[in-house]
Amino acid sequence: MVRFAVPLCLGGAVMASATAASSSSYIQYSTVKGYFLQDNNSANATTFDYTASNFGLINQTYPSDSHDAASLTQWERFSHLVWSLNANAPKNVEYKVLFLGRHGEGYHNAAESYYGTPAWNCYWSLLQGNESVTWADAHLTKKGISQALKANAFWLSRIQTQKIPTPQSYYVSPLSRCLATANLTFGGLPLPANHPFLPTVKEKLREGISEHTCDHRSNKTYIHHTFPSWNIEPGFTEYDELWTGVTSESDSAQDLRSKQVLDDIFSTDCSTWLSFTSHSGEIASILRVLGHRSFC
Repeated sequence: MVRFAVPLCLGGAVMASATAASSSSYIQYSTVKGYFLQDNNSANATTFDYTASNFGLINQTYPSDSHDAASLTQWERFSHLVWSLNANAPKNVEYKVLFLGRHGEGYHNAAESYYGTPAWNCYWSLLQGNESVTWADAHLTKKGISQALKANAFWLSRIQTQKIPTPQSYYVSPLSRCLATANLTFGGLPLPANHPFLPTVKEKLREGISEHTCDHRSNKTYIHHTFPSWNIEPGFTEYDELWTGVTSESDSAQDLRSKQVLDDIFSTDCSTWLSFTSHSGEIASILRVLGHRSFC
């Protein structure tokens, strides 16, 4: 079982669980409620502001609180709670904290807003771009860069004032908008030397695969050249073999892909605090796999 908190869409969090009957068996995920605002049906994903809510962490006491808990921040106490849960968990149970961050605005998002969704879906999204910009494997707009820098500033404030545990491992979608968002969000932060920002690029963390050119990733050589110190997972192909430009991925197929990447990470990474930088559609799929309510 893996239980973890999930900050969503550039911020926010929930807690969930996954159960493995044995080391080689099927992993089943489920949500554990009560620790984050995103669990509550009253929380609106459209208006939710992670910077105004401490990533959504609810102010409350925990059974694991020590006698000096009043002198600790909410994140310090929550960190101790997660440690306590792991320390007392059965062999097939593991608790993890997962930060799920959506990329900032990309040129494809701006183009859809400009042309309107109907025209975007039936015509413009199938093109590489227009006379002004390219949105194939879309890069961040100025607004998207600002959004990622806002996340960076908030992370810094949480580290300095809340002593929030920073991720021990970082995973990133291979699409350019996510690579840039992760780099801007976590780059330059005062991170522990034993857990630096050194992400792993994961093919299956990508957005739902459609005919849209924005979902067509760049080649492996480009990704490595742009971020030479980052890890690219084994088996990552030079060219995008998942995007065809003529077929789209169903929700059920995406959910299967999401479960595969979750299973892969959770069965090989013993870290408790993880960061995923991905897409709204992929985060929604991950939440479905976790049994969490829609919140993205």
